[in-house]
Amino acid sequence: MLTIRNLMVFYENALALNDLSLKVKEGEIVGVIGSNSAGKSTLLNTIAGLTLDLKIRERRKGGERITVMGRMAYLGKDITEMLATERVKQGIVLCRERHPIFPESNVLENLRIAAYLQPKARFRKMVMYIFELFPQLKGLRRKRAGFLSGGEQQMLAIGMALVAAPKLLLLDEPLLGLSPAIQTRLVETIEEIRNSLGITIIIAEQFARPVLPMIDRGYIIENGMLILTGRGKELMNNPEVRSAYFGV
Repeated sequence: MLTIRNLMVFYENALALNDLSLKVKEGEIVGVIGSNSAGKSTLLNTIAGLTLDLKIRERRKGGERITVMGRMAYLGKDITEMLATERVKQGIVLCRERHPIFPESNVLENLRIAAYLQPKARFRKMVMYIFELFPQLKGLRRKRAGFLSGGEQQMLAIGMALVAAPKLLLLDEPLLGLSPAIQTRLVETIEEIRNSLGITIIIAEQFARPVLPMIDRGYIIENGMLILTGRGKELMNNPEVRSAYFGV
């Protein structure tokens, strides 16, 4: 579904991604694991087209602060120069880190805003699915999103991504700042989304322990470089991964 070859991203003189290549097959859950500042968010932003959009805005101001090199192909089509808005229409949807919701709007209004490109019939169907997936949101549908807990905001953020009709769903640090119980619930939900909707998922996380058991394949990155890849269970049993991410 997605092939990335020799991707490099520079912010001025800082190298954010260094010659990174990866593949994602349709129907997979693929994990991108790394510590803070490893390059995870840059990778997902680049796949979603946000890095390209930022580069274009910088160029309009007369600057060349951002450089992107390498190639990306999605469903057999080169998307390296495709704008983020077009990528969304093609089914590449990013759920950004730290619960990107509209705090002054209620839960239902947030979902409606995210579904602006979708037919009303599909929106109604997806809202019903989201409320089945996250039952607590149904009772909060008229509550302002800014008053939701961190876990509830993350559920809403994932729901907003789902109503945008993703074929490839990019989840950036969905477990960040959540309690272990909520993390476990969200991991189960991510698996349910893949199994029930057939959506391909890339999840970028620094919390490897809850993520590795559910992924089909994983990529470990540090300082923007790919250092290790393998199936989830292989990485779980790798002594270097256990030492770096499990503290054992």
